Amino acid sequence: MSPIQRTSIDLARDRSRGIEALRGTGVPAVFCDLVRVQMSECALLFVSGMVATDETGKVTARTMREQTRIVLDKIRRALEHEGAAMDDVVRVRVYVTQLDQATLRDIHEVRSGYFTEGRYPASTLVRVDQLIRDGALIEIDADAVVATR
Repeated sequence: MSPIQRTSIDLARDRSRGIEALRGTGVPAVFCDLVRVQMSECALLFVSGMVATDETGKVTARTMREQTRIVLDKIRRALEHEGAAMDDVVRVRVYVTQLDQATLRDIHEVRSGYFTEGRYPASTLVRVDQLIRDGALIEIDADAVVATR
């Protein structure tokens, strides 16, 4: 048996994942919520980019602060599904459609409630023209390392 095992973990019930272009076509969205790579002494978790959607795939929150909170809650739930916590996150990539001082302040104020000082993850922030969902202001993906021994 290989010392490294890879598992794709899908938390969504809807195979189209609420992507309008795929609804009713029978074509699945070809990605998962997270990938777990189990090694001998730790597991690596790679969480797909999350946006602030509800269970129907719609973005209902309107502010950067609200959307950031929803996204980080979704990431936390994905990690908890695999026995991990936000303090296990070692890297995040943040994509935003607007970037100004107020946006940065809002994002970091919300993030401070999810990450412990001294255990902050490495981070990249990129401004983009558009995200996958109409109305989405922020998308975050995350990588975590969890000790298994």
